[in-house]
Amino acid sequence: MRNMIDVKHLTKTYGTRFNQTKVLDNLSFVVDKGEFVGIMGPSGAGKTTLMNLLSSILRPSLGSIYINGKDITRMTENRLSDFRRKEIGFIFQDFNLLDTLSAKDNILLPLAIDRLPIAETNQRIAQIAALLGIEHLLDRYPEELSVGQKQRIAAARAIIGQPAVLFADEPTGALDSKAATELLRYLDQINQQEKTTILMVTHDPFTASYCNRILFIRDGVFFAEVTKKGSRQEFFEKIIDMQATIGGGPRHVV
Repeated sequence: MRNMIDVKHLTKTYGTRFNQTKVLDNLSFVVDKGEFVGIMGPSGAGKTTLMNLLSSILRPSLGSIYINGKDITRMTENRLSDFRRKEIGFIFQDFNLLDTLSAKDNILLPLAIDRLPIAETNQRIAQIAALLGIEHLLDRYPEELSVGQKQRIAAARAIIGQPAVLFADEPTGALDSKAATELLRYLDQINQQEKTTILMVTHDPFTASYCNRILFIRDGVFFAEVTKKGSRQEFFEKIIDMQATIGGGPRHVV
């Protein structure tokens, strides 16, 4: 199975030469194509910094990041911008939808630069709308949508460009339990049906239980990993146990 993400000796520091804070320290791991992987750890572990580095928002101090066989740490800004648009999808916790555009137009934003044929554009949005169950929402504007519906629109926008990898940073953080469960089921569908590689940062073991593997980091270094074997309930319990070991967190019922 081909590596989709290959992180090698990743280090990120802030501050001056004589007063440095090391957020990530020599972190290495691999995510295979088609995996659904979660990143967990206590507050301040470096999860958000890691996500920002992987999604090319930040540059590392040391180390390399290969995504789909390409080293993004060596790309120029122009190449990186093009790579980000074509290869990466990102689901933001606060949705980032444009209020003046309909749900359909928000979803289609990533394709605006590519100038795809209308037939292909329509085919893509029809396929994704059916997958996420949002056909009846396409003509609505963000102010007319519930929080859960907005998150599904944001998810559709993230995958409309058929990215090699989908990043999600606390995607259920603003959702109630029903909307969160709904979104997680759709992400599982995207992973299973579209074979999209997903990397998700979360603090919540219920959310994490939808992944296939969890990487735990603490103080910027790799701490442990848990792999799903058996039922989601069993995986949930393993995550709970590891979270207690690494530094606590909320417990939800699956």
